[in-house]
Amino acid sequence: MDDGEWEDVDNIPLHLRPPVGSKYLTIVDVTGVHFVLVRPCQCLNAERYHMQLFLAKLCPSTFDKPSTAFTFSVLDDFLRDNVECGTSGMNYYSKLRRVTSNVFPHLVVDRYRELLRVAWQWCLLKLLKWSGFQDNKNCTKKGDLVIFCAACPQPGINIDPAANLDDWKYSRTVVMDGNFKVEHMHERRPDDQVWLMDGRGFMVANPPYQAYLKATPHIMEKSSCNNHKAISQASASRGKLNSMGVGATACAQHGCFYPHSVVDFQKGER
Repeated sequence: MDDGEWEDVDNIPLHLRPPVGSKYLTIVDVTGVHFVLVRPCQCLNAERYHMQLFLAKLCPSTFDKPSTAFTFSVLDDFLRDNVECGTSGMNYYSKLRRVTSNVFPHLVVDRYRELLRVAWQWCLLKLLKWSGFQDNKNCTKKGDLVIFCAACPQPGINIDPAANLDDWKYSRTVVMDGNFKVEHMHERRPDDQVWLMDGRGFMVANPPYQAYLKATPHIMEKSSCNNHKAISQASASRGKLNSMGVGATACAQHGCFYPHSVVDFQKGER
């Protein structure tokens, strides 16, 4: 049977057909995509609708009249798959479609973009929780949402603030390196971009860094080496690329990145 024969609403399987004439919520879970009839509490002292969903361990895709929500378990599962298995958002949602209907996955509603947006917000919420912040407004310092190396000497954290820091055992060894295989394209609509944790993680804050690049003259280097990548890429055409690599600072002994120290490379090591 052709796929086109299933495009008619009357022929779509019942468990894949959205309810008609009723308020329902599209719930995305590790068990698949489901349509659930939801009636929020309307008492005088009731929380707002999106907060009621959070209390039910559901993360809404929007805060104003949400129609889709993701369970906490599916968001945690997606982050684990992304970190450990390198699973992209598109592949993960394709898996959820297969879980929902292994026969007709193309008929499952598409919530791929919502998954990406909510996953970014979920990462921020987890970082705020782990760092002890109640909300995003109290987190104002650079690198507040990440942790530096626990083994490196840090006065007031793992060594006495009154200790003699000139002692060799309290010294740090710092290394800097770059990755020239990481590329990032220009955003199609840069005005629509929202920085969730600009400068509060390992990456430096974007506005000061862009101002620094504009104020710093770029000097063309000549290399006597054959195909020295850091210099040869400096003269390469960027095209639609916003950055052509990243550079980072880390402790040499344990390999932990310094908070607020990772930068984008525009051309070579620039």
